[in-house]
Amino acid sequence: MTDEKISKIISRVLRHSPDEVGLTLGSGGWVNIADLVRALKDHGHSASRKLLMEIVEKSDKQRFALSKNGQRIRAAQGHSVDIDLGYKVVEPPELLYHGTVPRSVDDIKKDGLSKRGRHHVHLSPDVETAQCVGARRGKPVTLEIRSGQMHRDGIQFMCSDNGVWLVDSVAPMYIDILWSLTPSGSSE
Repeated sequence: MTDEKISKIISRVLRHSPDEVGLTLGSGGWVNIADLVRALKDHGHSASRKLLMEIVEKSDKQRFALSKNGQRIRAAQGHSVDIDLGYKVVEPPELLYHGTVPRSVDDIKKDGLSKRGRHHVHLSPDVETAQCVGARRGKPVTLEIRSGQMHRDGIQFMCSDNGVWLVDSVAPMYIDILWSLTPSGSSE
């Protein structure tokens, strides 16, 4: 099993279905690493503490967080299970970004961004990150979010440990469609 495949399994377990391997997430979404390794092995997934540490360290998206003592792990954000990650409400930068695909643009123009089955809408601090997120499902379209104005209008934001900005929803009036951009910043 590849590191990428086990990373996806860990992400699914820690974000959406801990019961799939017989786990219950503790306060803040934390689970003991030894318990996770044991549960994964019991359900046919080859895993070890060393492999988990390598996945956490190599993750360019920093999907996982380790406790200060290194004994527990959790998903940084993206949960569909009911969990309070303990993130504080903070003032966002003036602009944030969201990556999507062309087929979603008409619905977004009409309805905005909603969290759907997750706890929050995820926003990126820069265009490049948003484009990478959107590119996971095809040619990316980048949305510019007027987060500063949203904040002034009373909408609360949080920022996860790995720099992903979280909000309950984004109304269409706060969204500008940038489409896909070349690395130089001009539209294609």
